[in-house]
Amino acid sequence: MNKKSNINRIGVLTGGGDCPGLNAVIRAVFRTAHNHYGFQVIGISDGYRGLIEKKWKTLENRDVTNILSLGGTILGTTNRDNPFKYRVENKGKVKYKDLSGRLIKNVKDMGLKALIVIGGDGTLRVASELIKKGLPIVGIPKTIDNDLSCTDVTFGFDTALNIATEALDRLKTTAESHHRVMVLEVMGRDSGWIALESGIAGGADVILIPEIPYKIEKVCDFIRERKKRGKRFSIVVVAEGSIPVGGTVTIQRTVADPSMPYRLGGVGNKVGSQIEELTGIETRVTVLGHVQRGGTPTAFDRILSTRFGSTSVDLAMEGKFGHMLCLTGEHIKYVPLTEAVGKLRVVPADGDFVKTVRRMGVCVGD
Repeated sequence: MNKKSNINRIGVLTGGGDCPGLNAVIRAVFRTAHNHYGFQVIGISDGYRGLIEKKWKTLENRDVTNILSLGGTILGTTNRDNPFKYRVENKGKVKYKDLSGRLIKNVKDMGLKALIVIGGDGTLRVASELIKKGLPIVGIPKTIDNDLSCTDVTFGFDTALNIATEALDRLKTTAESHHRVMVLEVMGRDSGWIALESGIAGGADVILIPEIPYKIEKVCDFIRERKKRGKRFSIVVVAEGSIPVGGTVTIQRTVADPSMPYRLGGVGNKVGSQIEELTGIETRVTVLGHVQRGGTPTAFDRILSTRFGSTSVDLAMEGKFGHMLCLTGEHIKYVPLTEAVGKLRVVPADGDFVKTVRRMGVCVGD
């Protein structure tokens, strides 16, 4: 153990939506802390809920054996339990209370000298507030949407991108065989990185993303023109947060959740129905959904997760709390957590990626 550090026990939790590579991070945190520095790692169950409800366990070697390639998270996760607005039910009535004080007390009672928080924008925003209250936290960026600022890429994105690309490859063969339009709806509430990059990799003809409001007439004109040129099929990929010009996002349903009161969904079916109605071309829709978040992580995500997990322990040992790890080029660096959660990383409408697809003759709906 590093004799200059007073750290002898750290905690690790996963928050927000599940993501390929989470278990690789947990494994790297444990092995670096246990094997290299010689101290305990406490696994917190179900994100911040575990810290509030005292659900945790001391991790052992057997807990992290054979989890490098395993999707999901062995610790469990939740994207609803904000400790500053925690759902409490009493006699059938639901209230939201600030239980951050209880969380902080539980961390201290556990004897944790550092907390590794793995999450996306929501989870890390909470972490930045807990840091202000004195908790020693190191953040690790995670999201398949790739929408966290200050890092070139988040782990989980590469896996989701490959899944979406494979889906497009498969849809293209059946679209060509039946001379249809195939619409693929992928995740991407606020940013269109999955739709854009899978569209490029999968050779999509139309790519619709939240950053560029679309006109369905433009999309249909483009598809008609393709047909006139002898192209008897078209592939459309659309991010779930895409919006028509002057319109709003397509909402599947509303829920009793103050942090996220509605669930997106249905834009793929909406676009598909409009294309078939306006062009007369048979159109089928596939909604990829949570398939993008599950399963075995790619080699890239396993490696990035491992590097993040191991380096987070080093950062804790150096007392550099209040920071989030990031990938810059080929190097793992770190930035203030408050800077990282200041704004989402969205697709620049006039950036290189969009310019590339435009030059390639792809329709982006505007």
